[in-house]
Amino acid sequence: MKKSPLKIFWLVLGVLCLGLGTLGVALPILPTVPFYMATVFCFAKSSRRLHQWFLGTRLYKNNLESFVEKKAMTMKTKCSITGTVSLLMLIGFLLMKNVPVGRVILVIVWAAHMYYFFVRVRTLKAEKR
Repeated sequence: MKKSPLKIFWLVLGVLCLGLGTLGVALPILPTVPFYMATVFCFAKSSRRLHQWFLGTRLYKNNLESFVEKKAMTMKTKCSITGTVSLLMLIGFLLMKNVPVGRVILVIVWAAHMYYFFVRVRTLKAEKR
């Protein structure tokens, strides 16, 4: 059975996001959760089998399952996401010293991220292992 070019696009993008998210587990500069969220979306668009496989992995269960099911995250996950985003936005902010409008936009986007994660997303207690 031949796959459409659009499904192949979603498949390639999903594999790329999976790879970047997995790298993010080891490298603190890459955000794991957003890449895994993109992986779920892309795999759902490209292949039901790959989507189901990813939902069954420990990577998904450790990083996304609580958010998807309960619309909540542990404080550790929230801090990991917002810390990475803050670091990347700080680099962009520093590089935009000659673009004050860009700096203002980055500050607004950063504040929106902080509000969303710390006010809108419920906090779960970390499970003891």
